[in-house]
Amino acid sequence: MTTILYILAAVILLILVLGIIAPKTYHVNRLVEINKPTKEVFEYLKYLKNQDAWSPWMKKDPNMKKEFVGVDGTSGFLSKWEGNKEVGSGEQEITNIVDNEIIESQLRFFKPYKSESDAYLKVKELGSDSTEVSWGFSGKNKFPMSIMMLFMNMDKMVGKEFEEGLASLKAIMEKA
Repeated sequence: MTTILYILAAVILLILVLGIIAPKTYHVNRLVEINKPTKEVFEYLKYLKNQDAWSPWMKKDPNMKKEFVGVDGTSGFLSKWEGNKEVGSGEQEITNIVDNEIIESQLRFFKPYKSESDAYLKVKELGSDSTEVSWGFSGKNKFPMSIMMLFMNMDKMVGKEFEEGLASLKAIMEKA
């Protein structure tokens, strides 16, 4: 009986230590340069419905069910999705738009696990016909999920999708 108590105490202590050292936050960001004027790129990006054309997740589930609420391209617009195992379900809400600078949104995932993240698309003029687009998101790792982040790398997991999406966005914008 004493051995079981020692093992149980050791497991609890291990979980507490892992909880203390586990990363509490995450941030993923990728950049792409698009050979189009900033105003034109921003005007395209601010509409969430346009993401269906370049989103890597839409490619993973082209039959994903989508629902939209509100006026696209304005704060409060909501895009909801229900997809396969790879894309899960959730919603994205535009929370702030600063013309020709940034579109901020909140991502709320329901499946395969619940989480909330703050996302953004930033544009930066590099020249009269060149724009840098920065796509990123950040959030908090809540206990006990934070312990799993000791063994998983959010940047590596999601970064590839961001790179793929930005490459598709570049191709679409530069073809137009």
